[in-house]
Amino acid sequence: MMALPLYTLLLVTLPGFHCFPTAFQDLPQTSRNQTSIRFLAVGDWGGLPFPPYFTPVEKATAVEMGKVAEKMGADFVLSMGDNFYYTGVDSADSPRFQETFERVYTADSLNIPWYVLAGNHDHAGSVRAQIDYSRKSARWRFPHFYYELNFRIPNTKRTLAIIMLDTVMLCGNSNDFTDEVPRGPLNAMEANQQLTWLQKRIARSKADFLLVAGHYPVWSVSEHGPTSCLVKRLRPLLVKYKATAYLCGHDHNLQYLQESGVGYVVSGAGNFLDPDTRHWNHVPKDTLKFFTGQASTLGGFVHAEVTEDKMTLTYLQARGTSLYRTVLPRRDMMMMMMATMTWISPTKCGLSLD
Repeated sequence: MMALPLYTLLLVTLPGFHCFPTAFQDLPQTSRNQTSIRFLAVGDWGGLPFPPYFTPVEKATAVEMGKVAEKMGADFVLSMGDNFYYTGVDSADSPRFQETFERVYTADSLNIPWYVLAGNHDHAGSVRAQIDYSRKSARWRFPHFYYELNFRIPNTKRTLAIIMLDTVMLCGNSNDFTDEVPRGPLNAMEANQQLTWLQKRIARSKADFLLVAGHYPVWSVSEHGPTSCLVKRLRPLLVKYKATAYLCGHDHNLQYLQESGVGYVVSGAGNFLDPDTRHWNHVPKDTLKFFTGQASTLGGFVHAEVTEDKMTLTYLQARGTSLYRTVLPRRDMMMMMMATMTWISPTKCGLSLD
């Protein structure tokens, strides 16, 4: 059988590689007067593989997420990986979906779409099983290893785009107990396909607010530190195309960094807490604005609200109070359009530092 041309193979293997008209997601229960999009961002919430299949931190954080979603509003949740500790799941019928997810996040206000991506512990099992669970749950949304979401901000002319990545597929897996650093992708072709897809998507996006999300951090002062693969391959795209922010988990704490106009959100306090700051001096000087990983917080997450002209990020602890808040502006559309003319070839607790 004659081999398919490479271009044809790319069309088959890359979701929406050649022609990807923007498809906008519907927001649930949008009120007539709503003029913003609100969402929660939480990572590393994946319980334990033995009874009761969740931790006190996960439970406390879930309760507070429900309260915040009710009070401040939430249209969806971003789940940023390590959804099931320690070795993911092996089937869409795994009881862990009920024990660690459905029976923990029980508030009515959390009965909203959960947009999911995979972390290193998920890749220790079957990520495909988590994707398949999307057909079993009304709120679990995991259509592909990596994908794009687009939203219209209600009653405005503004838009929000979120690009969901599989950073394990892009950079390689890491074993938290033996080797903390990704050593390179298991499949170089799949990694390059994702990077090419990302470059196309981010270059063409005209969204007023552009977010990218993955499991591994670009910048982090904690145990896992900066991910060199992402600093090299992802950061230049975030800066060039003026992404609003990059959101992640992996380190089990809350951090906010700002570098070259991009906000970096670490929200990995959904199940464990880690105050480690061993990489404090391994991020660009003066970029760290906030950090907490203290057990006294009982866990935490981020609430985001995107309005016509700004995105407000509020860091919250499971104890019921906010810890830090920052505001990011709408993208400069004229400068973004100029940037897209050039194509990049694939080649210490509760501490505010402002």
